[in-house]
Amino acid sequence: AAEAGRAPEPPDGGWGWVVLFGAFVSIGFAYAFPKGLAIFFKEIQDFFGTSYSEIAWVSSIMLATTYGAGPISSILVNRYGSRPVVMFGGLLCGVGMISAAFCTSILQLYICVGFITGFGLALNLQPSVIIVGKYFLKRRPIANGLAMAGSPVMLCTLAPLNQFLFDNFGWRGSFLILGAILLNCCVAGALFRPIGPGTAPVKTQVNEEGKDALKGKITEDGPMEKKIEEEEEKDCFEKVNQYLDFSLFKHRGFLIYLIGNVLMFLGFFAPIVFLAPYAKHTGIDEYSAAFLLSILAIVDMVARPATGIIANSRWVRPRIQYFFSFAIAFNGTCHLLCPLASSYTGLIVYSSFFGLAFGMVCAMLFETLMDLVGAARFTSAVGLVTIAECCTILLGPPIGGILIDTFGDYKYMFIKCGAVMVLAGTFLFIMNYYNYRMLAKEEKERKAKEEDLKSLRTENEGKKNWNKDSTQDGPELEPLRENGEGVKKEMNGT
Repeated sequence: AAEAGRAPEPPDGGWGWVVLFGAFVSIGFAYAFPKGLAIFFKEIQDFFGTSYSEIAWVSSIMLATTYGAGPISSILVNRYGSRPVVMFGGLLCGVGMISAAFCTSILQLYICVGFITGFGLALNLQPSVIIVGKYFLKRRPIANGLAMAGSPVMLCTLAPLNQFLFDNFGWRGSFLILGAILLNCCVAGALFRPIGPGTAPVKTQVNEEGKDALKGKITEDGPMEKKIEEEEEKDCFEKVNQYLDFSLFKHRGFLIYLIGNVLMFLGFFAPIVFLAPYAKHTGIDEYSAAFLLSILAIVDMVARPATGIIANSRWVRPRIQYFFSFAIAFNGTCHLLCPLASSYTGLIVYSSFFGLAFGMVCAMLFETLMDLVGAARFTSAVGLVTIAECCTILLGPPIGGILIDTFGDYKYMFIKCGAVMVLAGTFLFIMNYYNYRMLAKEEKERKAKEEDLKSLRTENEGKKNWNKDSTQDGPELEPLRENGEGVKKEMNGT
């Protein structure tokens, strides 16, 4: 029974590599698909006669739904496991994109592409990240880096593929084909074999037995309806807290991570969404503009596994939070320097550095969270983080579109994104330094208290032994006892 209730050890290999491949495909579609759709934005904008900010809401709603549905995805994973959730998510993605091929207004695109496909991608992203953490422990940074490399590989493939599909089938035909391609997420989900028997059914059975016993006892002893209601309310809260651990909001490291990431995502996705339109705006042809996304993806593809290997080293892993802060600030610096790249060669250089910085951030995005909260609370932490991030993800690209519409120039959008990300990286670096100092101080105080308790316990034991020895009868203690009695008589007399 003890063995059955214990969580299985991560194998760090074996079937884990097959699971990693499934996560590679699933995460790749979840991250790369919203960026790859930017190829169609200029033509859809002309077709419906909309502005930059209106068309930017398509990818923005999709990204926000992908992140905002994080808690729902976490609850479903805790209830049903990763495999059925990812397969259902793949089915939703296919249905959403096929429905989008028949849309007649931009509002319908918001619903089909933004909400339906975005929710399907959310059901792909969360379970894939969670199951990699269950299959790997020692090699977890490397495994996360390889799984997250699915995004640049898919983006590198989707960018030229989308341009080819548009030239041959138009945006409606392309959406039909892309919907069929997204059904491959169902195949990826089928690879997510559960690592071992879960402990949730056992707990549920025990809780049900306890409830029945409590109800039986109440009917025998007399009316105690108030206590029953209190127990039911407590059980309801415990069930909610079991799926989403709200005590994480008391965790200092989690709050620092949450604030820094919410700020970072205000400028994280907008440069990718507008990179190809910006290149077309400067007079570069369509295929060359799409090739910039491929360059970004190729560099990103190499950067993610390389970052995972570096982050797993014994020098960087204890300081991975600082490394993550540097990657965010480096990403922002690239955007601040982007307006200086006026030629196609300059845009290639910018795309290369942007791909490097973007890959570094994405490779450590979930590893740093797991490093802070631990594997046991990671599922709840991912859900709570993503729903908080969805607001800034939703607003980032439309704000960039408003800046482009207002000033008629893309450079203000890049400057805004760069400044926000540099600020987020600086905040995380300073606050993580403060957090580590406080943790060291708390650890020192805890050890001091333990030593004080040990010394106090030793003194109490010594006093008890002394009192025990002093109360023992024996010829050696008779003179002391007689003197003590004499002193007592004298004191009573006075």
